[in-house]
Amino acid sequence: MTKVVKRGVFGTLVIGIILGIILWGGFNTAMEWTNTESFCISCHEMEENVYQELKETIHFTNRTGVRATCPDCHVPKEWVHKIVRKIQASNELYHKVLGTIDTPEKFEAKRLELANNVWRAMKKTDSRECRNCHKFVSMDLDKQDSRSADAHDPHYWEAVDGNSPTKTCIDCHKGIAHSLPAGYDPAADATNEG
Repeated sequence: MTKVVKRGVFGTLVIGIILGIILWGGFNTAMEWTNTESFCISCHEMEENVYQELKETIHFTNRTGVRATCPDCHVPKEWVHKIVRKIQASNELYHKVLGTIDTPEKFEAKRLELANNVWRAMKKTDSRECRNCHKFVSMDLDKQDSRSADAHDPHYWEAVDGNSPTKTCIDCHKGIAHSLPAGYDPAADATNEG
């Protein structure tokens, strides 16, 4: 190989590495920017509806000052799961362009369907995003009321039905951060769990 060819290969390699770093950095910057509460509520559908509801809950303002933001509950922290969720979110961008829920009336008409989609996803992942903050091993069951302490104690479920818990956070905590949709029937939920 001639000296000129070696320099050309080396130069191409260096340029490739620099471009790779720039592209990877840009990609990660975009991922982090789209993973902020300000980005989530930048569309009026979210700011005018579910964000206003969140502001009235303990997940927004509480005695400890710890706040859960939109991505804390709706975007996984692990990279692979986060990428999958971001790809799924492209469907939301499509519906943003279509104006599917661009008025409060349209939003309310779709609220039950949207909530069911989120609840189904949370059930499928064993409420993974809830567990980023809430861990059973850190719960002091003595400080909870008896009903909550029973539901959070895995030994309770084994005593009741001889099985490990099949419920996950979202089974009992629907409506914890947003209003329950019109038409939601908790009795129907109970019959669909078995």
